[in-house]
Amino acid sequence: MILITGATGQLGSATIDFLLKKIPSSQIVGLARDEIKAFSLKEKGVGICIGNYDDKKSLENAMCGIEKVLLIAGTDEDEENRIQQHKNVVDAAKNAGVKFISYTSRTLKNRTTMVNKLMEGHFRTEDYIMDSGLKYAIFRNVLYMDAIPQFVGGKVFETGIYLPAGQGKVPFALRIDMAEAIANVLIDPNIDNKVYKLTGSDLYSFNDIAAAISEISGKEVKYIAADKSVFETQMKERGLPDSLIKKIVGFLTDIANGQEDEISSELENLLGRKPKSLREGLKAFYKQ
Repeated sequence: MILITGATGQLGSATIDFLLKKIPSSQIVGLARDEIKAFSLKEKGVGICIGNYDDKKSLENAMCGIEKVLLIAGTDEDEENRIQQHKNVVDAAKNAGVKFISYTSRTLKNRTTMVNKLMEGHFRTEDYIMDSGLKYAIFRNVLYMDAIPQFVGGKVFETGIYLPAGQGKVPFALRIDMAEAIANVLIDPNIDNKVYKLTGSDLYSFNDIAAAISEISGKEVKYIAADKSVFETQMKERGLPDSLIKKIVGFLTDIANGQEDEISSELENLLGRKPKSLREGLKAFYKQ
């Protein structure tokens, strides 16, 4: 029995869909906050437990009879709250006799030099899992290619790409490729105590992203490496809250500083094929 937390989210639901191609639905349980959102999973035969990372009783109930857990990282903006939520899941798994836990972390290279301190919670969760005594798999996921439209903005054809990411590069990969790889690990009986770096096969700068969007759409898009302070001022003028500005700038500064520019072959190996390229991934968003 495999429990997927965050079952109605994009990564959770995609992972379940790939599991359904490989194992019976009766062997899959989803932890979800909202019963209505979980209805489509229930229709597929997936068992549903309603609960959340703060509700320890719901976590205990969800763990009954479970052998493996996929803990999908929480989204609480407060780092300490988020880490405690993750600990609640790990503790519930351990108390219930679960044998194996996996976690969706991030591929940042050096936790001591990160600008985006929100990411430190991932590493602290990794530490807690590794110290728990449970067998584990850590998925250090690269930035989703799916998030590029959010980074570049909805007016990319009018304004171009204006971000303080310098010439930093990222081996972006599609969320659905990561979900397939994660599902493959979850059904493998021989995997334990392993860290996977799930990245695309090639490095891409925002110059490369601009060129790909231009080619796909037939409309010229240029990238300008923005000054960080000017970028922050512009976002404040647009009315964005300081916490969101700090998060966005932290992501982009880490890219500029080379925190994301490491390629691993592990995603390709788990898929048995190359992950989708930048151009293939962006077609869905920008093909005219």
